[in-house]
Amino acid sequence: MGKSLASYYQQETDYKIKILSRQRLPEKDGIEYVYWDGKTLDAWKDALEGSLMLINLAGRTVNCRYNEKNKQQILESRIFSTQILGEAIQQCQEPPKIWVNAASATIYRHAEDRPMDEETGEIGKGFSVSVCLEWEKAFNTIETLHTRKIALRVAMVLGKNGGVMVPFQRLAYLGLAGTQGKGSQYVSWIHEYDFYRLLRFLEKHETLQGTFNASSPNPIPNKEFLQKLRKELGVWFGLPQPEWLVKFGAWLIGTEAELVLKSRRVIPKTLQELGFTFRYPIVENAFKEIYR
Repeated sequence: MGKSLASYYQQETDYKIKILSRQRLPEKDGIEYVYWDGKTLDAWKDALEGSLMLINLAGRTVNCRYNEKNKQQILESRIFSTQILGEAIQQCQEPPKIWVNAASATIYRHAEDRPMDEETGEIGKGFSVSVCLEWEKAFNTIETLHTRKIALRVAMVLGKNGGVMVPFQRLAYLGLAGTQGKGSQYVSWIHEYDFYRLLRFLEKHETLQGTFNASSPNPIPNKEFLQKLRKELGVWFGLPQPEWLVKFGAWLIGTEAELVLKSRRVIPKTLQELGFTFRYPIVENAFKEIYR
């Protein structure tokens, strides 16, 4: 997602972009790469001086088995990076005006009965939710007197450059993108360009801070999501996968069935009330942009 955001900012603004990276990379296409291991405060903090916006997307992938080692890395990668960025901001002479920290829409409970928004959404239980709670707590407890703070509970991001669309597309072409589990569980999502536009919206509205759901206003059941994907790809058959098969397949490839079986019915109520409009509010349009 970081590369996509950098690309949109390059195309549509004249901003100077700096990326904190775990790799030592030379400047490329006008983007400066600054080495950071994600857990240590060092000279990289100077890159934050005088900046407009810091966007933190750091965190170990959750696409793995939830054994004790991986669970610890998932949690610590989010907590430590957030805390260290907070320290860096506090040490700046001219700190960033805005700090946007990623959070996750999976913080809400399994919901098929009604949408979850920022005001009335019910917090869930389990490991993934506990990570979300600790992550947001770490962010919210950091005081930044001159930096506006925004936490984004991000849904699944759909885009052209890899990400979640790669395994979905692979399943479709293998004839395996049928209903997963019951198929009634909701998929919450957002197109990558709307995610970029959302950031610009928050940037321009200088009084906004707090927690926002970053998701399309139209979450869709898993069965319909996969039907529409197959249609866009011209694949007319998808073998259904009962819950036991999803769990077995997840174990086989080293991931967790929760990623597709949990119902995430999240809506961006606060953003919509503030007047934000989506370029891709329905998934058919998002798929068309991605694949055509």
